[in-house]
This record gives sequence, C-alpha cells and structure tokens, in this order.
Amino acid sequence: MKMMVDLKERSYPIILEKGCTQRLSDVLNTSKKTFVISDEGVPECWKQRILTQLSDAVLFVVPQGEDSKSFEWYEKALKTMLSHQFHRKDQVIALGGGVVGDLAGFVASSYMRGIDFIQIPTTTLSQIDSSIGGKVAINVDGIKNCVGAFWQPKLVLIDPEVLSTLPKRHFNNGLVEALKAGCIQDAELFQIFETGNIEEQLEEILLRSLMMKKRVVEEDETEQGLRKILNFGHTIGHAIESYSMPQFYHGEAVGLGMLLMCEDETIRQRIRKCLSRLECPTDIDVNAEALFEVLTMDKKAGKDSVSVVVIDKIGEARVETRNFAQMKELLNRRETE
Repeated sequence: MKMMVDLKERSYPIILEKGCTQRLSDVLNTSKKTFVISDEGVPECWKQRILTQLSDAVLFVVPQGEDSKSFEWYEKALKTMLSHQFHRKDQVIALGGGVVGDLAGFVASSYMRGIDFIQIPTTTLSQIDSSIGGKVAINVDGIKNCVGAFWQPKLVLIDPEVLSTLPKRHFNNGLVEALKAGCIQDAELFQIFETGNIEEQLEEILLRSLMMKKRVVEEDETEQGLRKILNFGHTIGHAIESYSMPQFYHGEAVGLGMLLMCEDETIRQRIRKCLSRLECPTDIDVNAEALFEVLTMDKKAGKDSVSVVVIDKIGEARVETRNFAQMKELLNRRETE
C-alpha cells in the first residue's frame, strides 16, 4: 500500500508492503551515491539486502542505543561523508530504529545544508511512529532530542518482514506508540490492544497508526498546535527515560508517562491492561525530585511551564499548559500512590 504525506513541496510517499525492501530500484534511484547509517543491532541480513541493491554505497554503523544520538557520532558521520566525497545531490538512508532515524535525519538535514534522506525503519517503534513526520535530533547532556531540526524524508519504506528478527521486548516496546495513537485519536485502534489479537492484526495496527500520524503531520508539520497531541506520555516519559537509562526503553517509558499523566482512573486502568498485554512495565518507583529536574529541561518546557497532553475519553486528546508547580505536585502525588 502506498500513501502520500501531503506537505506541498515537501510531500513524500510511505510504502507499507511485505518485501518492499527487496525491490529498491522500483521506488528509489539505486545508482545514486548513498550513505547508509545503521547500528550494530540491525541483523546483517537486512544490511546486506539493502547494500547489494545499491551501486555506490558507504555503510556507517553506530553502537546500538541512545548514546549514539550524540555530537560524537554526529561528527563522525559527517567526517566520514566528507572523506568519501559526498555531495549535495547524494542521499542518506537510515536503516534501523528510532535512534538511527533521528541521527541519520539530522546528518542529512545539515550536511551541505541538506541532502535527500530516506527512511527504512526496522523496528515497530520506527515503523509506527518515528520514521515519519520529519523530526530529527540528537541528545545533549542526557536530555533527549534537544538539538535537532525538521527535515522530511523523500521516502519511507515500511517492510513488516524485517520485524521477524526483532526481539520480543523491542517488538512490544514499539507497539506502545501505536497504543498512544489509539488513546489520542483512534478508539478502534485502542480496542485492538484491549481485546484484539495484536500479532494477527499487526498490519492493521501499522496502517492505522501511520494514517493517524499522517493526518496530524499534514495539518501541523512543525508542531504549532494539533501535532502536540502526539506527545501524550512523552513529557514525563522522556524524563523517566533520561533519568532511568538504560532501565526502560523509549516505548516503555512513554507507557509509564501515559499512566502518570492520566487522571481518569477508569482510563488509566484500561491503559494499564493494554500495557500488561504488551508485557510492558506498569509501575515505577517515582523519584519526584529527580524526574522534575529532568522535566524542566524538556524541549516542550517554557520558562516556568510545560505543555502536556490530557485525555478525558479514549480517542480524544487536548493539550494543556501546566506550570512547574502543578507538575511537581502531580509527581509528588504519584510518588505516594
């Protein structure tokens, strides 16, 4: 299936199809000089599948994990491209999960003032969420995504086949972003996680998640309004992830963030049930002071307040501004629950 993200001159196709990564020449220029950024966790079979179809490619592999979204690896990537004489008409491919996509996208956005960027996500998290929308970034001093840009890909290839080698915990971790999509805009998608067969309905989950994010990004590309709802669970989730790294994966931290931010007890218990079905953590020993300190550094924070996403009904969300005193009170309350 092919769908277009309509952003006028920055529009691009998303292709969701089993085996689409075996037919690169049908969808992109395989003779173009290509810088492929991947990580050590991506199985060799997927790297070779891509490289053997490109006539002029350089593979750049980073360590697995958030530490690769750093100035150190960003600089190494740029220097490697310079040493191989990449130019503005060449392209970058991200082959991996969200970390690889963020790093590769930021490299592409800044090298020679911007070159073409293609996403080939290999995890549920990146296929469902991070590979589309154009947010690219690196972390600085433990603060997630605080240096970055909006740089839309030219193409996103989503091949469910590559998920077959994904460890179970990574697979479930990424599905939390789809659960989030259900919480904020798609009650039927939420229902799959609540009572459906998640594995058998995986392609429907992927499609519904992508369609939801596509609609939101088309309406609000640079997160001035509606797109902020995609941050449900992320404000506190990023604080949990930064504070507890590497205890929780991104999706797991977001799931905990959704529970912490959900003030309707009935909805909270429904989300908790879905997270349990995904074998994701549903409880955390909240260190209110430590989380609050990290939260104030979040990129969504202002001088004395932060934007948060609230849901009063599954499938509907709204954005509120909470001052730091209110957030500290919330975290203190959760610490004693």
